[in-house]
Amino acid sequence: MELMYHASTFLLPNLPPNNGPSLTYALVVLNQRLPRFTPLLWERAQLRLCADGGANRLYDEIPELLSHEDPLDLRNRYRPDAIKGDMDSIRPEVQEFYSNLGTKIVDDSHDQDTTDLHKCVAYIRDSTPDLEKSNLSILVAGALGGRFDHEVGNINVLYLFSNIRMVLLSDDCLIQLLPKTHHHEIHIQSSVEGPHCGLVPFGAPSASTSTTGLQWDLTDMEMRFGELISTSNIVREEKITVRSDSNLLWTISIKKRE
Repeated sequence: MELMYHASTFLLPNLPPNNGPSLTYALVVLNQRLPRFTPLLWERAQLRLCADGGANRLYDEIPELLSHEDPLDLRNRYRPDAIKGDMDSIRPEVQEFYSNLGTKIVDDSHDQDTTDLHKCVAYIRDSTPDLEKSNLSILVAGALGGRFDHEVGNINVLYLFSNIRMVLLSDDCLIQLLPKTHHHEIHIQSSVEGPHCGLVPFGAPSASTSTTGLQWDLTDMEMRFGELISTSNIVREEKITVRSDSNLLWTISIKKRE
């Protein structure tokens, strides 16, 4: 089975010389509090989208995150390539501001069957037809926190687009899907993440999961809701390996910087 490599190097202030497989990043900003490292994610990304009310967050909170700079200069510089969604949350003055800067406004209010994150991921997929999707990684800022049904909807998008690398991010942690179609090697960036982590069989039980590199490794372990799942585990080594017969959610804490 093919090996899939994972590393949260996008959280590092400076990319290491050996950054593993070369990835192209896209950033989606959702309508939750922006993580403090959003400006770093912005620098890493080649395509940047706001999902509806995420544009309000960008407009309001980027000047708070970079309070030593002029707010108008920041808003002009942090201009999304597109704003996409059902347009029920974005404030009119924010939409007008970004539209005047040349941001593409995509009104999908006719589609009430998919979430704004789903719409943004589909837009990224369809607008990058020449990009090898195994090299694409979508970073989703503000994906956690707030209403639980929104969080579950965001996790569902991980499963709907399981062939695309995607990372849900908040100030406190990240979540990504480890598809059962691959074995996984996770390289821990100990300066910015960990040590607390978890592996969750969200959606379907796992009859057999094995890991290396954790404080409490799993060996052909069965996991299911209502019984054992791996939460509050600890990363023990710089490289974690995961093999499972089921899709799993990997989550790890993000460290607060002093």
